[in-house]
Amino acid sequence: MFDEHRKPGGNGFRPAPPEDRRTYPRYHFTAAVEALDQNQRTRMNARTSDIGRGGCYVDTYCPFPLKTGVKLRLTNEKSSFLAEAKVVYSKIGMGMGLEFTSIEPKQMNVLEKWIGELSGSAPMGFASLEEHQNGNGQSSAAPHKETGYILNELIVALMRKGTLTEEEGKTMLLRLVHRDFLP
Repeated sequence: MFDEHRKPGGNGFRPAPPEDRRTYPRYHFTAAVEALDQNQRTRMNARTSDIGRGGCYVDTYCPFPLKTGVKLRLTNEKSSFLAEAKVVYSKIGMGMGLEFTSIEPKQMNVLEKWIGELSGSAPMGFASLEEHQNGNGQSSAAPHKETGYILNELIVALMRKGTLTEEEGKTMLLRLVHRDFLP
């Protein structure tokens, strides 16, 4: 599950055993977490710090024990993602690493959308922002849609090439969204 393990001597690291390596990359991602321990029926509210197709990390002082089955709801802005997971890393005072074990197809679409936006492989969804603005699917921002789309693609391309950091790019994308779509 983890990329490297600490080992004394040499450069201090040795490759993780194949069964412990992450299959998918993780991306910085903050979302509200509602987690339910399936054994003890204990409920927790916390926040994620990263996410990937295979799991997420939850920042919490009192994590669930290792191998605990968890029902999970992540909420980011107005969309939610539901899944079942198991605890693969747990450290009191720090948090827990969760591996997704069961995801419904509809929920997988939500996760894929988030990952696409975080990785830069998918443009941010301007259509949903436009519909939200006046609630009827008609947007007063329509003349700016093409320009906004082009600027979005340019920023994403600069992020992919490393010309812009992820943080710089996301800041620019947010400014672009707010400029074009807020009253």
